[in-house]
Amino acid sequence: MNEVGRSTPNRRRSTQGAEAFTVTPFMRLARTHVMSSAGDTLVTLSLAGSLFFSVDSDAARSRVALYLALTVAPFALVGPLIGPAIDRAKGGRRMMMLISALTRALMALLMIFHLDSLWLYPEAFTILVAGKTYHVAKSAIVPKIVQRSEDLVGANSKLVLLGGLAGAAAALPGAGLRFVDNSLPLLLAALAFLMAAMLSSQLPSTAVIERPVDARERQELRSAGIVLAASAMALLRAMVGFLTFLLVFWLRTSDASLIWFGLIGLGAVAGNLGGALSAPFVRRVLREEMIIASGLIASAAMAFVAASSPSRAIAILVALVVGASTVLSKLSFDSIVQRDAPDANQGSSFARFETRFQLAWVLAGLVPVVGSTVLPVGVGFLILAIAATLGAFFYLGGLRAVARGAVTPGDRLKRRVIADARGARGRLKRARQSQSEGEEPVDTEYTTSDDATEVEVVDLANIPEHLQSDDAAVPTAGEAVTDPESGEPSI
Repeated sequence: MNEVGRSTPNRRRSTQGAEAFTVTPFMRLARTHVMSSAGDTLVTLSLAGSLFFSVDSDAARSRVALYLALTVAPFALVGPLIGPAIDRAKGGRRMMMLISALTRALMALLMIFHLDSLWLYPEAFTILVAGKTYHVAKSAIVPKIVQRSEDLVGANSKLVLLGGLAGAAAALPGAGLRFVDNSLPLLLAALAFLMAAMLSSQLPSTAVIERPVDARERQELRSAGIVLAASAMALLRAMVGFLTFLLVFWLRTSDASLIWFGLIGLGAVAGNLGGALSAPFVRRVLREEMIIASGLIASAAMAFVAASSPSRAIAILVALVVGASTVLSKLSFDSIVQRDAPDANQGSSFARFETRFQLAWVLAGLVPVVGSTVLPVGVGFLILAIAATLGAFFYLGGLRAVARGAVTPGDRLKRRVIADARGARGRLKRARQSQSEGEEPVDTEYTTSDDATEVEVVDLANIPEHLQSDDAAVPTAGEAVTDPESGEPSI
């Protein structure tokens, strides 16, 4: 008996020791993400010298605008068409990560020989699209490899932290290699992408969608709370894209040294890392919705300060605050989807949301790039502040409306715009019919019906008084926020 009793603790210790060396699926994904982030950083360093600093600012702006515009196409057209099919295929998203890493490795190698050739541009564009495709696929895989649903937010926080550290670690040797030869960072990036491809091939082969999407899942993802949070998150991602290119071209046109580019980049990285590290502590104090609202308010306040006295030092603080707010809000958004849509397939839904967030980043990044003149940085900060303020107003107003069962400000504005547009079209059509028939046109107005999917023509002279309130034409806050034509959720 004593021998058996003594062997039990020893057996437990040996089991725990074996588990310490076990490589979990999440660890494999984390290693893949580290190598992918390092490779992306090295490519960015090399392209900064080849595409951006080697030409004047006007030529650089036109090139960046072209790349951003072309980046929209794959996400706007290909994603909605092939995304669901890839989700249903066993190992589909894992295959996307593998192909993305191999594509970036190949393009990085080709760019070494084409730094002074026109071939550099399509190769750089391919790397950009492949990198964003990787992020969408990663968002779909994370919920499938964490052991418990409650661990999802923590897993995403760890990935953000590891990605930021990997990028910072790769930037140091990459910057040194760039001064020796601009092609050396690309060679190191190709090796990092090849490692990412090898590690991604070891991820578990599972289907993201194991069952068809049912009505209950669609209804949960269209709930007012998720739509409001997704809209706020899309705005924050758009602010990051806008701020990135605003600061880059401001520094470029003001002949700032490379040190300022590095300091602002470090500010953004510090914000991302700080947001990831502080997420567990912040969530103990604030609920998820308030974290998102606080991120918008903090970004607005910092942007207003920067607009009043723009400087390079202030720009570092803006990058830090916006970066931290975006990371905290993204982790909170993941938690909201978990909580409010428990029956939804998280891998597929997160991939769809991430696609839209990437689009918001790209489209907003075009704003300070296009045009014949450079957007003044003070005006850019003011635009950022106004956008964040309006976003916070609509988000907080929407939360209050949902809490009391009323109509959210965003719902009301959207229904008014739709009703006015369709009403104008209807009045024009009826006026033409009346002219052709020689009759007086009837005074009509288009309003949306209660289910937000049909539109009816109403004679203004015959509307009862109790139906003439503003709320009569708008769905309640508890209903799904859907597009009147497509029936899809709007974010």
